[in-house]
Amino acid sequence: MTEIAVLKEPYPADPADRRERVAALRDHIDERLLDTGAVLLRGLGVTSAGEFHDVVSCFGDPFDAYHGNSPRTNVQDGVWTSTEYPAEYDISLHNELSQASRWPRRLFFCCLVAPQTGGSTPVSDGRALLDDLDPGVRSRFESRGVAYLQSLHGGYGPGKSWQETYQTDDRAIVEQLLKAGDTEFRWTDDGDLRIRQVRPAVRNHPITGDQVWFNQAEQFHVSSLPDATAQALLAMAESEDELPQSATYGDGSPIPPEDLANVRETARRGESAFDWQPGDVLAIDNMLVMHGRHAYTGSRRILVAMT
Repeated sequence: MTEIAVLKEPYPADPADRRERVAALRDHIDERLLDTGAVLLRGLGVTSAGEFHDVVSCFGDPFDAYHGNSPRTNVQDGVWTSTEYPAEYDISLHNELSQASRWPRRLFFCCLVAPQTGGSTPVSDGRALLDDLDPGVRSRFESRGVAYLQSLHGGYGPGKSWQETYQTDDRAIVEQLLKAGDTEFRWTDDGDLRIRQVRPAVRNHPITGDQVWFNQAEQFHVSSLPDATAQALLAMAESEDELPQSATYGDGSPIPPEDLANVRETARRGESAFDWQPGDVLAIDNMLVMHGRHAYTGSRRILVAMT
């Protein structure tokens, strides 16, 4: 099971004093993140997006969360809603923006409204997952990598539009971003954007040197969707590469369902979770641990920031 370090103390009620206390704890929190990959600041007492932003700013400048595939809403500079996905479904374990050429080192989640039931943010250690995978599955992912495919419509269709994804309707800006990110792309006659990004499935952590599972193959693959949704999307598309998102091995060969089933099972076997309480802040090392979301009932408001 993945360890979640818990730092519980009588944090100051005044937001400025609270930020000062977190700043004093920064080095300790970073040390624990390199060890466990996840640190929960229990009872920190954050009550707004602004207070959350102030806490996260102790760890560095905000990471630009644009260009991701997750549906989320910008609340204020550097602060977003957590992925807006129907409450009745889980969000599978993944590493944020691991399909991209650059990604955040740390993620921060803040609970403003706790769900009535469920709704936890599970984490699972990518080092342990890599060690526990079926050797054949590990070998295939290590040697071939992952190709992430996206079909972004130009204003009408399933999934996200390229305008929404890149926060612009200027093709030149989009092309500049894609080229800078070492991303293959093409425009269709209908004004849609097709993207292909080939990335390693396994990377080394830049500080610890640990080899870690770091990809979103399982989440991008159509098999991660509820059956009814997957069948509806496949019926609309002529091929899987026309789906809003999909994944193959990096050499273009399909990823067998049984390989992905082994990944899911191994990740879930190692996950840990806790029940959110209002005011909590969870910090995770985005390369060392994966994160997800459990289904829930009632209202739930979790914000996210990245550095």
